[in-house]
Amino acid sequence: MKFVIIGGDAAGMSAASRAKRNQPDVEITVLEKTMDVSYSACGMPYNIADPDRDINDLVVRSASVFREKQGINLLTGHCVETIDIKAKTVSGSTLENDSFDIPYDRLLIATGASAMVLDLPGFDLPEVMALKNLEDGRKIKQKLLDAQKVIIMGMGYIGLEMAEALRARNIDVDMVEILSRVLPWLEPSLADVVEKELRLHDVGLYLGQEVKRIEKNETKVCVVCEDLTLSGNMVLAATGIRPNSQLAEEAGLDLGPYRSIAVDRMVQTSDPNIFAAGDCADAFHVVTGQKAWIPLALRANRAGWAAADNVCGKNILLPGIAGTAVFKVFDLEVARTGLNSQEASEYGFTPAEVVITARTRAHAHPGALEIRVQMVGDTKSGRLLGVQMIAKEGAAHRINAPAVALHGHMTVEQFSQSDLAYAPPFGPVWDPLLIAANQLIKKLV
Repeated sequence: MKFVIIGGDAAGMSAASRAKRNQPDVEITVLEKTMDVSYSACGMPYNIADPDRDINDLVVRSASVFREKQGINLLTGHCVETIDIKAKTVSGSTLENDSFDIPYDRLLIATGASAMVLDLPGFDLPEVMALKNLEDGRKIKQKLLDAQKVIIMGMGYIGLEMAEALRARNIDVDMVEILSRVLPWLEPSLADVVEKELRLHDVGLYLGQEVKRIEKNETKVCVVCEDLTLSGNMVLAATGIRPNSQLAEEAGLDLGPYRSIAVDRMVQTSDPNIFAAGDCADAFHVVTGQKAWIPLALRANRAGWAAADNVCGKNILLPGIAGTAVFKVFDLEVARTGLNSQEASEYGFTPAEVVITARTRAHAHPGALEIRVQMVGDTKSGRLLGVQMIAKEGAAHRINAPAVALHGHMTVEQFSQSDLAYAPPFGPVWDPLLIAANQLIKKLV
């Protein structure tokens, strides 16, 4: 069997390795348009924060290991341009402009996502950069050697993590955002804490500002808004990402939310011989039961495994995702899983929510800090729908408990009876999550 994979990062290489373990005689070809495979993209901001650290430290497994030890035909510098479903071939060109045409029995599309760059004047300037792949990281790290100030457009995960990385290098940072507050999906009082943390670390915040163009003079690059101009040595475009689904769309495959590639629970596309996994593909949401596009690392790796298993005839079904995520903003841990109140309403639930403030350690235990928890439940069914939390400790791993509860379709009352661990250095007897659940139950009866 000829198993061809387009894309050589998390989903693609996970699928290649697992298929080879499942079925050693399978003929696997991986086509990656860049020269980099199997690296920790999520670690790039933290690597960039240290000018002395080699960015190649982020490579998890080199291309030579896949080729020589695992027997995978890994072809870097190969850009797939066309999928011919009828002929069951993929074709494209190499970095040397040589063309190729490769047949497949089963195909996995693992093309990931790309950073969105606005179609406005000046966005093609070399000083305007985005961080999505390892080569982007190399270029940004080189550019920062001579930078005193960077303008970040957007305030999502990457923008906030990069603000911290730049300040760690004593580089001045201004952030500009078209929306009126940071992280619009975050409960407003929790978002206020993030905003205060950014200002505490001397990050300039310019909210509610629409960028019109980017200009360059002799010494600076300028981000021009309606009534504001910000200048620096570099602009980081962090306004979001979009799924790389063009190949699939042009081949006639069905698309899902945000034009991601539509897949079933076997990560199979609308063509039975083609699978899709990673940031280019959608998934079922365990709370709503509906399709969602929430590109995160664990899903990419897990879907790559599932694709390989199903290509090898194992018939694996994936239950879906809860949208569980955590990230760091200077000294803060920000975590979420499931739906917020607005999302719950949009999906037809009748939500109620509570926001509580508790302590990260037991009463009077040294070093106890404040933790804020928002919890959402459905007034009709009593189901737990989502949790958000923010703290300087104890939020990152605590979010895993409600994530598991969402997968189990637990009610808020059932969750309130969970036997959570207790010791004074790690939390109070009544964990902040249990406090929130007990308060929310009062609104659901």
